[in-house]
Amino acid sequence: MSDDIVTQAASAIQHGEAVVYPTETVYGMGADATNATAVERVFEIKGRSRDKPLSAGFPDVDAALEYVVATDREEAFMRRFLPGPVTVVVERRESLPDVLVGGRDRVGVRIPDHELAQRLFSEAGTPVTATSANRSGTGSITHPDQLSDEIREQAAVVVDGGDAPGTESTVVDPGQGIIHRHGAMADEIAAWLDEH
Repeated sequence: MSDDIVTQAASAIQHGEAVVYPTETVYGMGADATNATAVERVFEIKGRSRDKPLSAGFPDVDAALEYVVATDREEAFMRRFLPGPVTVVVERRESLPDVLVGGRDRVGVRIPDHELAQRLFSEAGTPVTATSANRSGTGSITHPDQLSDEIREQAAVVVDGGDAPGTESTVVDPGQGIIHRHGAMADEIAAWLDEH
C-alpha cells in the first residue's frame, strides 16, 4: 500500500470530500466531521436518515479529547479499549456540528486499531466521520470490491486495505454504563463496566 493513496485521501477529506477507508471491523466512509457540509454529503451518499448520528474517528485518545468532554471514568475506559473495535459515546464539544449527531449532546468516538485508518486520521488533521461505507440498509463492506456503484462514484478516494474482518464494533456509553450494541469484545467491556 503506497503512502500516496493515504495522503490523497487525507487531502480529499481536507477539501470537504468523502473517502472510503479500511478499519479492523469493516470499511468506513470518511469526511471532515467538523465540516457540516461534508457531513451532510456522507448522509446523502449513504442514503442515511439525518436522525441517525454518525461517529467521529481519531488517530488516538489525546486527539479525541480535544473534541469531546470525558469524565475520569470515560477517559479511563477510552484508554483501556482504544484503539480497538469499540465506539465510545461521550459528550461532544461545540467544535463537532449538530448535523453529525442529529443535534444530540453526545457523540461516538472511534479509534480503529488499523494502521491505515490511524494514518489517514492523523494526516487529515481533523476528526473524520466513522460510519460504514455502505448504502443505508445494506450489508457492511469487508472488501472494496463490494462497494456499491453509487458509493464508488461519489467517494473521492478508496483506500484499499484488503479484507476487513467484518465484525461490528461494540457501541458503549461508559459514563452511563450502557452497551448500545454488542459487537467485538463485548464480554470484556461488560466486565470492565461491572468492575469500575
